Amino acid sequence: MASHAKPRPAGTRVAGIRTPALATAALTSVALLSQTATAAPSTDDKPSLEEVEKKVDDLYRQAESATEKYNSAKEKTAQQREQVDTLLDDVAKRTQKLNEAREELGSFAAAQYRTGASAPDTATFLLADTPQDYFDQTQLMGRMTDRQKGAVDDYVSAQSATMKKRQEATKSLETLTESQSDLKTAKATVQRKLSDARELLSQLTAEEKARLAAIEKKKQEEAARKAAELAEQQKAAEQKAAQEAAAAEETGSGSSSETSTDSSYATKADKALAFARSQIGKPYVWGATGPDSYDCSGLTQAAWNAAGISLPRTTYDQVNFGTTVSLANARPGDLVFFYDDVSHVGIYIGNGMMIHAPKPGAYVREESIYYDGESAIHSVVRPA
Repeated sequence: MASHAKPRPAGTRVAGIRTPALATAALTSVALLSQTATAAPSTDDKPSLEEVEKKVDDLYRQAESATEKYNSAKEKTAQQREQVDTLLDDVAKRTQKLNEAREELGSFAAAQYRTGASAPDTATFLLADTPQDYFDQTQLMGRMTDRQKGAVDDYVSAQSATMKKRQEATKSLETLTESQSDLKTAKATVQRKLSDARELLSQLTAEEKARLAAIEKKKQEEAARKAAELAEQQKAAEQKAAQEAAAAEETGSGSSSETSTDSSYATKADKALAFARSQIGKPYVWGATGPDSYDCSGLTQAAWNAAGISLPRTTYDQVNFGTTVSLANARPGDLVFFYDDVSHVGIYIGNGMMIHAPKPGAYVREESIYYDGESAIHSVVRPA
């Protein structure tokens, strides 16, 4: 007999409850969506383009700061290596003289023995604190001639000087080792920061890179506007100063020495700027001092060297070389320093503009001193 039981609708049981087909499909979709959400994080977690730009800029700044530390360690290491070489050379010369004096004293001791003194004990001679002690111990001092006693004195003096130089050389070698370690650390830091910046930029799409270029262009336009404002302020200040100088000259109260000083600085600054302009287009390379590439302080050092002024190597030292002036009174040739850690420098050319070696991947160029905002400017220094 045929069964008259109605067929069950298609479905499954969830927690012991039968669910219709549509409900099952819905649950399956929810489960899949849940798995997808877990497997692929939301794109909302991706940093914005502005955040990427800031991170890259920060990394470049940190790399430049590490570059100046590298420059300082490199300069210090070179100086200490030269000092160590000089000390070691001096030690070698003194040691040779010491050996010659020892041989001469040994011959004196042998001569005394041949004339009837006690047999010289070579071990005692070499281990005695000083030759004086040895000769006193063997009762030979009283039988020596003035020439022989003078040789003893010379040996004692040479021995003391040699020991002192050896101690200085040892200490200098230890210091050199520390500086070499600092140099290695600074170099590794620069390379790591640059690598991180390149990695971030490599992850950008073509569209994002285009948008990043647009953001940079907008920043440059704002920097140019600020530079134009400063140029107007400086022009007004110069006109006022010229009027006051003319009035002072009419009354005979003007200072010819001040005019002479201004003229001398302008002449040197022109030479420094002419050199800096001739380097435009050359690449920024960290630690470089020319002639084919520069970092920021390498460029300013080379520019002022061309004018006969020997600037220190690093921004940390250059900022203390010369006279600090206000931004409103900045003149062509002055050095403009940036950031609280004084890790960047450019050479002012007037009208709110400077020539500088900006950062890795860039080239020596003219740019507004407001390229990274007004707050980035640390100070202005007149180096001559």
